[in-house]
Amino acid sequence: MNAEMTENQALKNAMAATSQAVERTIEPFLAVPSGPEARVVEAMRYAFFSGGKRLRPFLVLASADLFGVDKKQALRVAAAVECVHCYSLIHDDLPAMDDDDVRRGKPTVHKAFDEATAILAGDALMTLAFEILSNEHSHPDPNVRLRLIQELAKASGHHGMVGGQMIDLTADEHALGEADIHRLQQMKTGALISYATEAGAILGHASSQAISSIQGYARDLGLAFQIADDLLDVEGDASEVGKATGKDADAGKATLVSIMGVDRARNQAAILADQAIEHLSSFDDKAALLRAVAHFAIFRRT
Repeated sequence: MNAEMTENQALKNAMAATSQAVERTIEPFLAVPSGPEARVVEAMRYAFFSGGKRLRPFLVLASADLFGVDKKQALRVAAAVECVHCYSLIHDDLPAMDDDDVRRGKPTVHKAFDEATAILAGDALMTLAFEILSNEHSHPDPNVRLRLIQELAKASGHHGMVGGQMIDLTADEHALGEADIHRLQQMKTGALISYATEAGAILGHASSQAISSIQGYARDLGLAFQIADDLLDVEGDASEVGKATGKDADAGKATLVSIMGVDRARNQAAILADQAIEHLSSFDDKAALLRAVAHFAIFRRT
């Protein structure tokens, strides 16, 4: 078995283990009550336990491992990040947003339940994330908890993910250039990926220099990941990707792929992945999985 295959298998195993551990961590928070509010919890569970790569939780754990963070604390933060990600997917799929019927090969939440329940499930997952982060079991230092909460609020709100989604929704009204698309993607997708990676460093009281390296890695990784996502929309098989493809082109939406062309965009993603890895040069072999994620981001098929 060559080094690349070994790296890929190690990453696959680590991501599978992360998924299982995060699901065990979130399970007590999503116990279904006996009252009529049970429906929203069932919708929350449907969204959270529907599979997915668990990339963001994995980044939390891999980053935390660099700084010797307690695994249980890191898992709680990882679960909180995944709550925010799942909330964003529920809302992105709504008819008022991207209007998608399939996510991860299954009916989207508003199709499996209804639109009102989907909105409430997304709202509840978002607030659950902050409930988890605010608890002392996530970290004994209240200053660390406060920073985790502040940075997640920025990454998920109008400075980050929500702001990026707003730009995306109005993209057909403006001619977006390459710099505009970079900003859109950094906000909509990159901000939460950056937070996930930085969260491990925050938990571990990392130095400002170490956090700067992690931020550089996360920034380039997030852009590479989004370009790969756009390439999947152009070239991917819907049955493999787990959602509809070709939607950007059908909507006339500008992406880096539509501006650069497939070959140049693929090359740009590879350059960004290499840059992300270079940011980890000051870390030892503990960063091996983070390096592997950069390769995974551009070669994935889902």
